[in-house]
Amino acid sequence: MRDRIVVINPNSNQAVTDGLDRALAPFRLEGGPGIDCVTLREGPFGIESQLDSDAVVLPLARMVRDRDDAAAFVIACYSDPGIDACRSVAPVPVFGIQESGVLAALARADRIGIIGISSASEHRHRLYMRRMGIAARVAGERALNMSVDETARGRGTFDRLKAVGADLISDGAGALVLGCAGMAAHRAPLEGELGLPVIDPTQAAVAQAMGALLAARL
Repeated sequence: MRDRIVVINPNSNQAVTDGLDRALAPFRLEGGPGIDCVTLREGPFGIESQLDSDAVVLPLARMVRDRDDAAAFVIACYSDPGIDACRSVAPVPVFGIQESGVLAALARADRIGIIGISSASEHRHRLYMRRMGIAARVAGERALNMSVDETARGRGTFDRLKAVGADLISDGAGALVLGCAGMAAHRAPLEGELGLPVIDPTQAAVAQAMGALLAARL
């Protein structure tokens, strides 16, 4: 029976997957769909460039094609690598965390800000938001300029998040999106510190997947 949301970390850093698993614990509700967090072992240690993003497309599509117990998939990497390829082979919904996170933020504020991991990712993210047709509502994207691994477990990450988030508020953002799956543990403290909605995109994607599956039960 298909009754599981499979959350795929496309990089090979297990610490990121473990962080996702902890961040999604409140979504494991009695009577709700199961949530599995899995690591794409073929992926790079961190997806930090266009080449890294492109390299995981085929392994992701194979994993999605072969996982026949899934009722929905979440691609847990900001910029949604392989989303179109995965949707082309999956008989069930496939959600990308950039798309889901941005849409969740736009439901909370007129203009939003993105906290990215590196300046090198901004061009890739901007192209995707243009494709989504929402670029005019993005106040800006500012980078932590840290590695994926550092955002997941590095010292000083939260202080850097506060500083970048404050800059984005000055840019006009009324809600913020964490632009990396590795930042999940910082969402609630950052929201409390900055006083505006902070969206963890993996949580947003899983919430959308749960809504789709629960509606299908009616």
